[in-house]
Amino acid sequence: MKIKDIMTKTVASINPDDSVERAAQLMKEYDIGSVPVCNGEEVIGILTDRDVTLRSAAEGHNVNTEKVRSVMSSNPVLGTPDMDIHDAARIMSERQIRRLPIVENNKLVGVVSLGDLAVEPHLSNEAEGALTDISEPCSPTL
Repeated sequence: MKIKDIMTKTVASINPDDSVERAAQLMKEYDIGSVPVCNGEEVIGILTDRDVTLRSAAEGHNVNTEKVRSVMSSNPVLGTPDMDIHDAARIMSERQIRRLPIVENNKLVGVVSLGDLAVEPHLSNEAEGALTDISEPCSPTL
């Protein structure tokens, strides 16, 4: 099975010069935990709710004026619509990512998440394995 068979095709994205506040509002509006950062239709980064929390809010930055480009993760891992879903699950596990933007001809065409993989009966074990690798607990420094 190919990624194009399970990916979400309607994807919200944000511009690198938009404010972090705008990105957070977009995440709230669409109930999503990450948003691809695009220059036109080309994905140049990804911003997660964790990025907003740890790289902006926890640092005391002003989310109203801080630009997405200053807290986004650059050079995101990307997939293609014709990628096999097993390969996507393996990449997500190895790179410890929960969401994989999907591009075709350098244009954002979708996103696949661990949730998308988990609802496929023959992929639930791979999704579980990927989530286990991604969610390794750590001990906080107190």
